[in-house]
Amino acid sequence: MLPAPLYAGRARALLERSAMVYSRAWLVFVSGVVEPLLYLLAFQVGFGKLVEEVTGPGGQTMSYVAFVAPALLAASAMNGAVFDSTFNVFFKFRYNKTYDAILATPLGPLDIALGEISWAVLRGGLYALAFLGVMTGFGLVTSPWALLLLPVALLVSFAFSAVGMVCATFLKSPAQFDFVQLAVMPMFLLSTTFYPLSVYPEPLQYAVQCLPLYHGVELTRGLAVGVLDVSMIGHAAYLFVLAAAGSYFTAKRLARLLLR
Repeated sequence: MLPAPLYAGRARALLERSAMVYSRAWLVFVSGVVEPLLYLLAFQVGFGKLVEEVTGPGGQTMSYVAFVAPALLAASAMNGAVFDSTFNVFFKFRYNKTYDAILATPLGPLDIALGEISWAVLRGGLYALAFLGVMTGFGLVTSPWALLLLPVALLVSFAFSAVGMVCATFLKSPAQFDFVQLAVMPMFLLSTTFYPLSVYPEPLQYAVQCLPLYHGVELTRGLAVGVLDVSMIGHAAYLFVLAAAGSYFTAKRLARLLLR
């Protein structure tokens, strides 16, 4: 049998498959909202009472809960995308041999990459949409620009799912998922999620600004309060480049591993 072409334009078939699989596991999506929701509740009724106001985008004063909430939305999109593009892809690739079976059809490695990344983006977007609803319920959405929070969350999911799927192709055993958590957890804590960038020492500020989640947090925080500036173009460009590079290298890795 001749090897499948790299791209057949049928990535949608992977989306349909994932939708059918998860139609009986919809509680997984509910669980993805719980962690950031608990964080938000903790800051709303707990720690947020001790830190009443902080300096937000544009130097304006805002409540600490309103400062943290957009960052948690970006983190929620990241978590959904990373989980789906690493854990699920790893087991499909290493144990279930799902992709070997798919390549027996007209689909190619690029179809697999785009299909799986698209599903991870959708999952991250659903997490962010649910969290946006919670923010609205708490009265934390005060600007019409907040309507762009969902597209930004999809961009964050796209960047992390593309990179996450590349990483999944290098993992050899489930024990190595500790490395994924070793990257995600510090990023979640350090990417100005809970503190302004100015509180970090200057050398650490440069390191924080290299983290992908930092750029997502800056976008969501600015849109949530309606403070827009030209730096947002740079934040969005960073995530677009990361997503494109991740998609390209994912397809290359799958082609190398599955068509050899």
